Amino acid sequence: METTPLNRDFGKVNSENGIRDLEKARAAYRVNDVELSRTAHMLKKGTSIEEGHQSEGEYIKSIVFGGLDGILTTFAVVSGATGGGMSTEVILILGFASKFADALAMGLGDALSQKAEHEHIFNEREREYWEYDNYPEGEVAEMVDMYVAKGMTREDAELCIGLMSQHRDFFVDVMMLEELGLQVPSEDDNPWKDGFITFASFIFFGFFPLLGYCIFPFAFPHLSSHTLFLIACVCTSCTLFLLGAVKSNFSQKTWYRSGFEMLLIGGLVAITAYVIGAVTNAIVQNYWKVNLAQIQGV
Repeated sequence: METTPLNRDFGKVNSENGIRDLEKARAAYRVNDVELSRTAHMLKKGTSIEEGHQSEGEYIKSIVFGGLDGILTTFAVVSGATGGGMSTEVILILGFASKFADALAMGLGDALSQKAEHEHIFNEREREYWEYDNYPEGEVAEMVDMYVAKGMTREDAELCIGLMSQHRDFFVDVMMLEELGLQVPSEDDNPWKDGFITFASFIFFGFFPLLGYCIFPFAFPHLSSHTLFLIACVCTSCTLFLLGAVKSNFSQKTWYRSGFEMLLIGGLVAITAYVIGAVTNAIVQNYWKVNLAQIQGV
């Protein structure tokens, strides 16, 4: 099938206007608005983010997913402890201890895994630089074959790769993506900052399932453990729906569907933990303690 060549002025327009407004581009796609898409691509030079730097949206993503893990993990502990018939004091102790320990583990795990991934990518990049410097024709031929395999004619592929190969850093980064499937991070990306954001978000949102147990007993000392658990369910549900709605910005789902999905997940977590806690408590009370008493009696 014959392809229609692109307007040669198209690249000139892009280079003069700068990087597109990504948020507007996403919004245009969601509502199928071609004019909004055109507007997104008319972002003027100097108003775009610096290339390679982590965008604000990616930090928001870390906050959302760290918060979801924090609230679901803590809610599971609260539900399990309540199902096990534990007192308010024990629920608070377990909730806070679990929240801080899990947040630290998750934050450090996020930072260390990103750090290891970045080190691997930069090591591979150094190898690609070495190959480019010592055998550039081999790298060019390899890229040409890749683009031909994707459907380009060999003539177009040789022209395209020939132009790209004149720019060492750009060519190596494209080579990394095409050959190894590795996206080169910015030198300024800080895994420890991402880990701290995950840790802080986990701590903050993990507090909501414990909110009722921390505040209401002082204002209403006669509230039962069952009532406090219902308050925790309400606080957790509202927060889960809000986080789910924000999470929709990173998917093609509507905000209310994403919010209800998180409510469903939260409910499943709570029911599972509550039932396991209740069953474990029943086993301990009716079987383990009885057998232990019999053994001690013997």
